[in-house]
Amino acid sequence: MNIQKLKTRIGISALFLLLVPMVGAMGSKPPSNEVRAVEGLIHRLLPGQEKFFQPELILATEDGKDVFELESKGGKIVIRGNNALAMAKGLDWYLKYDCRTSVSYYKADPVQLPQPLPLVGKKIRKESICQDKFFLNYCTFGYTMPWWDFSDWERLIDWMALNGINMPLAITGQEAIWQKVWKKYGMTDEQIRTYFTGPAHLPWHRMTNIDVWGGPLPQSYLDNQLALQKQVLKRERAFGMKPILPAFAGHVPGRLKESHPDAHITKLKAWAGFPSEYNTYFLDTQDPLFTEIQKRYLEEQTRQFGTDHIYGADPFNELVPPSWEPKYLAEVASTIYASMTAVDPDAQWLQMAWLFYHKGKDWTKPRIEAMLTAVPPGKMILLDYYVEYKEIRKRTDAFFGQPYIWCYLGNFGGSTSIIGDLDEIDKRMGALFKDPKAGNLTGVGGTLEAFNPNMVFFDYLFERPWSSEEIDMDAWLDDFAQSRCGQPDENLSKAWKLLFEKIYVSHATSRVSTQIATRPALKGHGSKYADPTIKYSNKDLLQVWKLMLQTTDKTRDAYRQDLVMVASQCMANYAEPLRDAMVAAYKKGDKAEFEKKAAELLELIKDVDRMAATRDELLLGAWISDARKFGKNADERNYYEHNARNLLTTWGPEGNILNDYANRHWAGLVGDYYHGRWVLFVSELRKSLESGKPFDQKAFDKLAADYEWNWTLKTGGKYAEAPVGDSVEVAQALYEKYAPAIGK
Repeated sequence: MNIQKLKTRIGISALFLLLVPMVGAMGSKPPSNEVRAVEGLIHRLLPGQEKFFQPELILATEDGKDVFELESKGGKIVIRGNNALAMAKGLDWYLKYDCRTSVSYYKADPVQLPQPLPLVGKKIRKESICQDKFFLNYCTFGYTMPWWDFSDWERLIDWMALNGINMPLAITGQEAIWQKVWKKYGMTDEQIRTYFTGPAHLPWHRMTNIDVWGGPLPQSYLDNQLALQKQVLKRERAFGMKPILPAFAGHVPGRLKESHPDAHITKLKAWAGFPSEYNTYFLDTQDPLFTEIQKRYLEEQTRQFGTDHIYGADPFNELVPPSWEPKYLAEVASTIYASMTAVDPDAQWLQMAWLFYHKGKDWTKPRIEAMLTAVPPGKMILLDYYVEYKEIRKRTDAFFGQPYIWCYLGNFGGSTSIIGDLDEIDKRMGALFKDPKAGNLTGVGGTLEAFNPNMVFFDYLFERPWSSEEIDMDAWLDDFAQSRCGQPDENLSKAWKLLFEKIYVSHATSRVSTQIATRPALKGHGSKYADPTIKYSNKDLLQVWKLMLQTTDKTRDAYRQDLVMVASQCMANYAEPLRDAMVAAYKKGDKAEFEKKAAELLELIKDVDRMAATRDELLLGAWISDARKFGKNADERNYYEHNARNLLTTWGPEGNILNDYANRHWAGLVGDYYHGRWVLFVSELRKSLESGKPFDQKAFDKLAADYEWNWTLKTGGKYAEAPVGDSVEVAQALYEKYAPAIGK
């Protein structure tokens, strides 16, 4: 309808009479897809409370940024936003700051609300200062998600929506697509499924690190993941998210050489100490076969999953490319991009900048520049992957003008240790948003390798972009503490400020561990990727534990999760001085004192297990049970259990250097696997004392390696699949037991 012509022909009064019924008709229209998505979110998280909320669409800011508004009107909570994710962020804001509640990404964690629901005081309007919010890491799909069903994904997607995440990594189910592609090159189902790794190791197969380990992958798993991915993508897109699907980056089966003997295929060097039979193969991008495979893969993937035109591809992740010549690296990049756009003219390529950190000495500035500038400006999105330690943007002139997302990693392998430097993240984010050299920064992201208890970092990470002002961290921590326990509490606020000032003082590293979760040794630690060193006083953490126990209302699940995290860490830190005391007695030949300290250490390990057993997300039994559910028969169930056990412990073959990389304080893992390994260590020291022969660490390491591998082969362990005990009662009892010794 041309309004100006109507004005001319019938006049303003007549136009008013004409438009009144139109406005009424518009008001009676069914809700938009965006509003329906938010209504579904409210129904799932706050069942029975739907009538108190009114989501509404509004316009974005003048420069196209997301915006949300909150106010109370007619007894309802009105949540306005320019799209579903902005409205969802508005809901998150209301839950945190008005309801004083916290929503977890774990499906078992309840959303606990005050009754009646509070009204919004003063109207709130928040605008996002950056558009993109990315989440997940290739590794998360192994360390956290390999056994998930849609109910797990449903809660995570709801959590991502609440945090405004619009770019989730979505790599589930791709093996079913590759199976169809490789069949076209003459490979049998058995050959293809053997080329794949076991389920928990698929991320490293997808990143071109390893082939074959843990295969052949059962067909039932491929079929399950194909169906699951369709459910995941449908829900993510309902919120307006743009899932990042994979593309071909050159990784091919070694057997492809049989049907294409002239293809330029290179066997890459071994990764992480794996034997050569697990090496991967790279098809040179200049080979005509490269573009053909890309076409077949993307077309089949689009048929199955649709597309949002952003594709993840990571050649040479933690690997040495066939050539370091800048010209070659530029050719790789330009060909990968050209092969994408040949299928999808709107394609954008998303790549981790992790490789520029991991092999930083080799990835010189000219080599990085050659690779990034070979793709048209704006068509390659970089993930600055590990910014709490190294911001790659600063050594690449902000990625030479390509768009990038600033990502906090925060967790390696699934370690449940308290780790991270919240003050440093606050400073770096504040500096980032003001930096005139920030270049084409488009957003922020979280690239955690696995879910763990340090949720405060991601709460902050995805809230910070909604403020153009500096954050008052004392006030923010007060609000966060209240969201964990449901009300203002002086002791809990003190606990969180002490955590912020004294405990959260060092960034995550790939070697985060505790003495309990590393292979035993007389001094230091016995596993390459498990370092129990802490950079704070355990007495300070003991004080946090004490303050948390003095909280008035102990009913909130989020509070209990934090309490268990603190109590477990404080006890586990005490394992090192106990080990040292035991070793000192051994060296003196004091058998009585040795036995006393050994008994105390082994009892402590059992107590850490007892503490973890009170939390659903810390149960080895649930991890194994979820894995076994994928099995269609006894052999398959045992296969999945071995894969599940293997990743958490030896990671790969017996004696692999990644041993203990995925260490974590899970009930069952601590009380059985780690405890059993320490029992073995104590036994060997006892034998040494009795025989007078010196303890042989190398001989013990061989015994330990055998023990570790044999544990992965076990089945049918009776591990709890549901929480045992009350978190507060157990934490109180263990505090009274250990505070006198730790506080000395």
